[in-house]
Amino acid sequence: MPERQIAPVISRLEEFEQNLPGYLGSHSKLAILLDYDGTLAPIADNPSQTKMDDELENLLHKLAKHPQIFLSVISGRGLKDVQAHVNIEGVTYAGNHGLEIEYPDGSRHDYELPADVKRNYTAMVEELRQRLEKNGAWVEDKRVSLTYHYRDTPVELKDDQKQLAIEICERHGFRANLAHEAIEAKPPVNWNKGEAALYILNGKFGNAWAKEVLVVFAGDDTTDEDAMRVLQGLGLSFRIAADAQTQTFADFRLPKQDLMTDLFKWIASVYLS
Repeated sequence: MPERQIAPVISRLEEFEQNLPGYLGSHSKLAILLDYDGTLAPIADNPSQTKMDDELENLLHKLAKHPQIFLSVISGRGLKDVQAHVNIEGVTYAGNHGLEIEYPDGSRHDYELPADVKRNYTAMVEELRQRLEKNGAWVEDKRVSLTYHYRDTPVELKDDQKQLAIEICERHGFRANLAHEAIEAKPPVNWNKGEAALYILNGKFGNAWAKEVLVVFAGDDTTDEDAMRVLQGLGLSFRIAADAQTQTFADFRLPKQDLMTDLFKWIASVYLS
């Protein structure tokens, strides 16, 4: 059974190879699965303002073109939103925590929600907007999941608004996950970033992928833990977290988001050199 741990930390480029000597091989197939917000791009006050670092983006473009590398971005954002922000050809994109998946050839897989869940979703969005779109907080409606953002809410009001948002989401039957100054409301179905990661890997490489493909996953919040859990022992996961006491299913902790550039440099040193 997968277990959470206080993961060993990697805090500079040299430590990737020191901790993982020989893990990568230029002749091995490599699947890189990544979150976007807080992982590929630093968290911004408004989701529309996020942007990848130029060096990281350049490395990602090069890695995506390598014939031995498969790249997928699995985000809580809506599908078109994450595609617009990453904007790299040849990538398999998954939005809404994997409920929407689009492949490089334009084909899709959409998880069909039950009718009652759809009705509850509409009612939840309405109630959140009527009661809690105030004091700088707002609802990001992504059609099948939503994010309640309260980053700009005055400190003395945040707790009450956050707790009420959780209560409303759960009363409508949705799962409320804490994110960065936000609540992620996900539908009550057995589908998350972990299920999406397995679906994507099985579809691309077949059911025996774990014997044939190296896997690297990186993410920064609780929704990414679903992927880290299912990949534990089958691939390599990195959790971006400043807190040294973070309990995670990941193999390693990266204390800062900008270490993602070093992660890609480590991969590039093997596959692009």
